[in-house]
Amino acid sequence: QVQLVESGGGSVQSGGSLRLSCGNSGYSLADYAMAWFRQAPGKEREGVAVITNGGTALYIESVQGRFTIGLDNTKKTLYLQMNSLKPEDTAMYYCAADSEDPSVGSWAQRLIQEKDFRYWGRGTQVTVTS
Repeated sequence: QVQLVESGGGSVQSGGSLRLSCGNSGYSLADYAMAWFRQAPGKEREGVAVITNGGTALYIESVQGRFTIGLDNTKKTLYLQMNSLKPEDTAMYYCAADSEDPSVGSWAQRLIQEKDFRYWGRGTQVTVTS
């Protein structure tokens, strides 16, 4: 059973940094495709970054160059390093996982889609003030 728990959210000023973490009760995440999604108030949840179980990462354009997704050296914690944060990054951030890589269709269109991930955490809030 995969039970994902996020941490590391908080409030930061515009231009600041935060590092989100996601774990599975100490079990390895090395065999999973992992992703971060976010949902701002009044908006639909959107995929932010994904990393395949082979280590290939994909980002949405709005965070490209500012956010980095990866697994730590133990392969037990997924992180999202967020730099140069903007007020529009304010949202609830969710960790997601699946034993299969995203579908060929999603990858070809560079889409990070909820339907490709079966396991979800409960989220951690990120607030960026101007």
